[in-house]
Amino acid sequence: MGLEDRDALRVLRDAFRQGDPAEPNELVRRFYDQWFALDVPVRDLFPPEMDAQRAAFAQAMHWVYGELVDQRADEPVAFLAQLGRDHRKYGVLPSQYQTMRRALFSTLRTHLGSAWTDSVHAAADQSLHLITGVMSGAADSDEGPAWWDATVVEHTRVSRDLAVVRLHLDRPLAYHAGQYVNVQVPQCPRRWRYLSPAIPHDPEGRIEFHVRVVPGGLVSNAIVSETRPGDRWRLAGPHGGLRVDRDGSDVLMVAGSTGLSPLRALIMDLSRYAENPRVHLFYGARYRCELYDLQTLWQVAAHNPWLSVSPVSEYRRDPSWAADYPDVSPPRGLHVHQIGRLADVVTKYGGWGDRQILICGGPAMVNATKAALVAKGAPPERIQHDPLSR
Repeated sequence: MGLEDRDALRVLRDAFRQGDPAEPNELVRRFYDQWFALDVPVRDLFPPEMDAQRAAFAQAMHWVYGELVDQRADEPVAFLAQLGRDHRKYGVLPSQYQTMRRALFSTLRTHLGSAWTDSVHAAADQSLHLITGVMSGAADSDEGPAWWDATVVEHTRVSRDLAVVRLHLDRPLAYHAGQYVNVQVPQCPRRWRYLSPAIPHDPEGRIEFHVRVVPGGLVSNAIVSETRPGDRWRLAGPHGGLRVDRDGSDVLMVAGSTGLSPLRALIMDLSRYAENPRVHLFYGARYRCELYDLQTLWQVAAHNPWLSVSPVSEYRRDPSWAADYPDVSPPRGLHVHQIGRLADVVTKYGGWGDRQILICGGPAMVNATKAALVAKGAPPERIQHDPLSR
């Protein structure tokens, strides 16, 4: 039965189940070892440390097989096609999809042992042909560039662990406001990370990113501490579907720290129009001094009556190191500054269930705010946020 055998597909799905994030999926670890032994040049496409890659692959495969179990093929096919197009930036060759399929099939057969029945064999064979075929076919058929190169023209340290980086692309990159792109910086070759542009698409090729240091993050530390004008970055195509329906209801936006970036791009895009739904943005950080873009937000709100902004910080006082960075206090006119956790401050005003809701920031903040809004009555289907594992 192959792809129609739900029981066999469940066996394959469960093989990719990720338990403790600190403990990599054993099947996936063995798969990469076997693939690298079978096709040695493939190893050079990946970063030296593989934990994040293994975890992301296990999660993606578990989701794809879960969709196949439920007999939903449209979303997995679209996801795999995008994945194939996106993988062009690594320089993946068509033949390497074949060695990937062979290594994964062999590893599954060994890993499953006695659970490897004829029906599981057939389901694995057909599903892996589907997965690698869609990825390879999408990569071959995409006529657009595999990547865009850009030059850093400005790097501003706006707080102790926050930086605004402006670049000029060699050729414009088309994306929708609210999307995110994959980025590689020269200090960390082969370590691609997702960043959200903080401005809408610019026909002249300008692009801007707001980056905060992630504890232990090599790429974010390099961007904030080591990036200099003249550095050459490489960007891959856009992902994500955050959007505002201009014909829909009013909008609630919740941004934590540099989670402001995609919402800022959406707000700037909306400012091109005279009429929009009302937008209320709660913009939060640990300290008042880390609300680094309040001046820009105040200027946009001053010229667009549909926008209102509420600054929020967890602590009432700034730390001593705040004196080393620019004062971010806006002129009078912005909403009153509030103290507390974003989730608590936002839901103090109700569940916002009649709004389009967009939440951006760290996974903990997004999860807490979404849960608090749902508990207050906001329908989950009205809440948008990017994948938390990106």
